[in-house]
Amino acid sequence: MDTKKTNYVKLEDLEVYQLARELSRIAWEIYEKLSWQEKKVVGDQFLTSTDSFGANVAEGYGRYHYLDRIKFFYNGRGSLVESIHWINLMKERSQTTEDQYGRFQSVAKKSSIKLQNFISAIYKVKNDK
Repeated sequence: MDTKKTNYVKLEDLEVYQLARELSRIAWEIYEKLSWQEKKVVGDQFLTSTDSFGANVAEGYGRYHYLDRIKFFYNGRGSLVESIHWINLMKERSQTTEDQYGRFQSVAKKSSIKLQNFISAIYKVKNDK
């Protein structure tokens, strides 16, 4: 029996993933209050891009090769930026409350920083080998 301890962190324990899930919860809170037309014009794209951020983090985390992992993290960063675009439009159009907008922006900012730090750490580990 192997008694070595591993430093494996489960996806659910990864802070950037937890933040992505929080963003998805906020996005759903906003989305479900939209009219049918608002959902079709902007809401679907907002929800899809927000959920895509977390999905790309998850998929990248499940990849083995560091370049493959980073590719998905970069895709996730693109989705995060897209979701910020949509929340800004929704704010301009009074389709979200100030509180929802502020919470979304706050979590998005933390997510962006955590994701960039995660990408940098992966490069550092690879370069230190």
